[in-house]
Amino acid sequence: EERGRNRVQVYAPDDLELARRREEMDWVERIHRGFEEERFLLYRQAIVALGEERKNALQRYEFLVRMQDTELLSPAVFLVPAERFDLMPSIDRWVVQAAFRWLASYPEELEDLDFATINLSGHSIGDERFSEFISNSFETFGIPPEKICFEITETAAVSNLEVARRLMLEIKQLGCRFALDDFGSGMSSFGYLKNLPVDFLKIDGSFVREMLDDPINLAMVKSINDIAQVLGKQTIAEFVENDAIREQLASMGVDFVQGYAISRPEPLPNQH
Repeated sequence: EERGRNRVQVYAPDDLELARRREEMDWVERIHRGFEEERFLLYRQAIVALGEERKNALQRYEFLVRMQDTELLSPAVFLVPAERFDLMPSIDRWVVQAAFRWLASYPEELEDLDFATINLSGHSIGDERFSEFISNSFETFGIPPEKICFEITETAAVSNLEVARRLMLEIKQLGCRFALDDFGSGMSSFGYLKNLPVDFLKIDGSFVREMLDDPINLAMVKSINDIAQVLGKQTIAEFVENDAIREQLASMGVDFVQGYAISRPEPLPNQH
């Protein structure tokens, strides 16, 4: 005990805060060690076009990051402390380069790819050098920009609209596409969509998952899809966990689906 023996520690709410901060600082050290010891891994999860029945169609998937610690960790565990301590730009850059390096190493994967999506954090959106990093990465690895779609969350885009718009326009000039992730979660006015150069809206999975049991969620999914169509954008529904939901989405005219009923995340084959 740092404060010595023969004493009583009086509980205070601040103790919980102190414990939480210590745990987060421990995570910072683990993340730094993850980079040094090459513990980060890429996974991918399929994105499937509804109504596309023909075999040997082009592939679409989202790149996902994992960290091998004492166990395999999902982003839900380590991204919160990474956000708090400004480590997200490093993770974003690692994911971009690891994804590009893997695609460049397997030309047959690249040839069969329609598009792959890569998540960007709010921190990277605000990084003035990030579009230059993206441009240099395309050049270094020889990846056609039209094969890559970057995802940013609706919350991150809306909280810094002009900065997000500028970054998106710079990167889109290279030939990339953009998706607005978790769309609907922020419940913002749809009006800003007219000014954001996005190609896809990813319908927030919390609406999709419960849509057959909750008429409000069903209405939200339908509204988002209708608005996307009016604006000339395509939709991707996340958290599609059973065939009944998939069929309902198909009847609504949703373009793409992603989730456990389609495919679970899997490690990249032949990952170095």
